[in-house]
Amino acid sequence: MTTETVSIPPAQKNMEDIVALCKRRGFVYPASEIYGGINGFWDYGPLGTALKNNIRDWWWKCTVECPPLGPDGEPLSIVGLDSSIIQNPKAWVASGHVGGFNDPMVDCTESKKRYRADHLYVLRHKDEGPAGHMYAYIGGDKDSEANAAKKLSKQYKVDLPSPDLHVTSLVQISTDEFHRIVGPDTKKAGTLTEPREFNLMFETYVGATATDDDKAYLRPETAQGIFLNYKNVLDTMRVKVPFGIAQIGKSFRNEVTPRNFIFRSREFEQMEMEWFCAPGEAPQWYEFWKEERMKWWLSLGIDPANLRFRDHDADELAHYSKMCVDVEYMYPFTAPGFGELEGVAHRGCFDLTQHQEHSGQKMEYVDQARNNDRYVPNVIEPASGLTRAVIVMLCEAYTPTPERSGAKEMLKLKPKFAPIKAGIFPLVNKEGMPGIAQELYMDLRQKFTCQYDAKQSIGKRYARMDEAGTPFCFTVDGDTATDQAVTVRDRDTAQQHRLALDQVETFLEQMIGE
Repeated sequence: MTTETVSIPPAQKNMEDIVALCKRRGFVYPASEIYGGINGFWDYGPLGTALKNNIRDWWWKCTVECPPLGPDGEPLSIVGLDSSIIQNPKAWVASGHVGGFNDPMVDCTESKKRYRADHLYVLRHKDEGPAGHMYAYIGGDKDSEANAAKKLSKQYKVDLPSPDLHVTSLVQISTDEFHRIVGPDTKKAGTLTEPREFNLMFETYVGATATDDDKAYLRPETAQGIFLNYKNVLDTMRVKVPFGIAQIGKSFRNEVTPRNFIFRSREFEQMEMEWFCAPGEAPQWYEFWKEERMKWWLSLGIDPANLRFRDHDADELAHYSKMCVDVEYMYPFTAPGFGELEGVAHRGCFDLTQHQEHSGQKMEYVDQARNNDRYVPNVIEPASGLTRAVIVMLCEAYTPTPERSGAKEMLKLKPKFAPIKAGIFPLVNKEGMPGIAQELYMDLRQKFTCQYDAKQSIGKRYARMDEAGTPFCFTVDGDTATDQAVTVRDRDTAQQHRLALDQVETFLEQMIGE
């Protein structure tokens, strides 16, 4: 039976089902699971690693190997970098991370849990009298007051919006009122401490001794490694402003409350590019990269209805930032709201100026195209999380299929990003079918990631491939030896048709394509 699947809105997808599929099919595992795990850390299994690498390679190709055309129709100049995870700790002083990379946090003396103050919201009564206050709060992300209100409405069985009740961020509540707040994991008021700063950088020590003189940090972002190498690239690669430096790599942030699967974790991978340009041209480049980054996310096969831009409000901007916009995605755990996916920031000349002042090394650029004008370049930074891209792809692709006889769920991944491109099956293990299937597999594996599977019924093999996101399966049956053709099954429709053996490779090339 042919079954055409349709796109499922994120609000109708269950994160527990997605997480369970990821574990069962080898996409993502809890780190150190046999020892009970460790909060905020995840391991990527065979299929998760393949999916992550496919996304990574596509970003690298689109950014470094074949960057977009600029406003003048000419290819942009962007080079790659792989900087060290541990840098001289002075770099983090200059960047402001040592002194200012902090999040306000509160502790609950009752539940012993810790929360970020800016992720908590209070349900408050309009009456300001002591007896009229009703407090309770719930975890949430920035720009999610509406989502918090929805959850609080359900939790406390009140109707919001209401003329008598409103939702307020915890950071807007004076500390002398904290004794009236009921925490999210307790029924008792007054268990929350006042917010205090919490540095997000992981500390380590370099060398055999472990004194403060040997202290270093695991990088909280890949961007600073690019800024530290700006002069090296400028002097060795024959680049000229405007140009970009791109990097993919691990970063580490000691998040107060890692949550929502791999959305917010303590170890993650970033895909960042710093675009160096003349100060007067920065606003135009900001708009250029804003649009280019949205195009790239759409190239992954994401429904445009699930993506949007959100400009940062003035109070959200970093002190050095001129302007910033987030590309946001409608995750199942934020729906009908959106959550952060990528930031595009106009960083001005802050970073290079800071490193120039702290290191004593000149970061000026001599612009021969502008009568040898000297300036510290401005920077436009598109910064996204590779691991966050993985969760977006998994959430977007997850599709329940209760009407099918085999798998009741599948991953409707765009074929080029699927971990396994094709499943190769003999219908039964006799009558020469395994030999033909093996030969086909050996031919295809030279160009495509394929899987040969001869175990269990053909229905169960199709179901396994559907859950893994494999777009096509090729089955050798009793007629193959005679007609030299195989049965092709499409993952999305379950439709089957015959295809000549010598056309399978061409078929895959066309269907996977660019």
